[in-house]
Amino acid sequence: MSELPPSSGWMHESVMLRECLQYLRLLPGMTVVDGTLGLAGHALAMSREIGPNGQLYGFDWDEAMLQEAARRLTDESVAPYELVHANYRSIPDHVSGVDAILLDLGLSSVHIDTAGRGISFRNEDEPLDMRMDLSRGEPASALLNRWTASQIERMLKDFGDERWAKRIAEKIVERRRDKPIRTVGDFVQCVLAAIPVAAREKRIHPATRSSQALRIAVNGELDELSEAIEDIARCLGPDGRMVVLSYHSGEDRAVKQAFRRLASEGDFEDLTKKPLEPSTEEVQRNSRSRSAKLRAIRRKNGHEGQREDDLG
Repeated sequence: MSELPPSSGWMHESVMLRECLQYLRLLPGMTVVDGTLGLAGHALAMSREIGPNGQLYGFDWDEAMLQEAARRLTDESVAPYELVHANYRSIPDHVSGVDAILLDLGLSSVHIDTAGRGISFRNEDEPLDMRMDLSRGEPASALLNRWTASQIERMLKDFGDERWAKRIAEKIVERRRDKPIRTVGDFVQCVLAAIPVAAREKRIHPATRSSQALRIAVNGELDELSEAIEDIARCLGPDGRMVVLSYHSGEDRAVKQAFRRLASEGDFEDLTKKPLEPSTEEVQRNSRSRSAKLRAIRRKNGHEGQREDDLG
């Protein structure tokens, strides 16, 4: 099980909470799913909307995060709840015919800041691991020490939109000849050595995109994501709604493609032809929301001629 800092120090603001609730249109007594539970911020808001006669299901692949979410839900949830230690992709194995589903594909600020995972730049001495579920898969360092330069370059381009991907990949391969890439610092120094100082962005750390790409690769976050989104949407009952928050162009593209395919089949209505973004005020208050994009879809109820209002 992963180790997290004392819960008293965990701070997390739910991204685009008002917009999520607006599109989900929750009512008392509904059955809802939070497929990316995290610290239960969205889930608690959903619980208040569905009330004591509703039912909440929460999924998370991090056991320690799930335990903290359970504590918060026990203290504050209005609705009864059931928690599942699993990735959101397993939702179709557990529920069907639900009224609403929320997926926040972003990484929790707790995961970013947690010691030992190698996701944050704050401690360059940490092992470069990046796995969300520490009981599965390979750490990031193993991939960087095994992959060819072309594999690393493609990963950085596809998952991080990193324009310096080729130079970073070459630098990683060059440095590992002398010493394996093991820590966050090893990785960051390769990125810094590859990107000219004058070309570095001022608003984000130079290794942000490369780190994001590596994390996505380690956890398989984009593997068949579009198909998974379709399968999850089919867990909705008539007039059920699903909202997805994404934070990367690859994620948003997968969600868009899934929603378009579902809408083309005739049983679903894509409620957001273009994704919503957080307000200026929210971005100022919570900088980690700046890249968020919200898309929503509704499963039709079979009544011909029924139209949605401007909200969807």
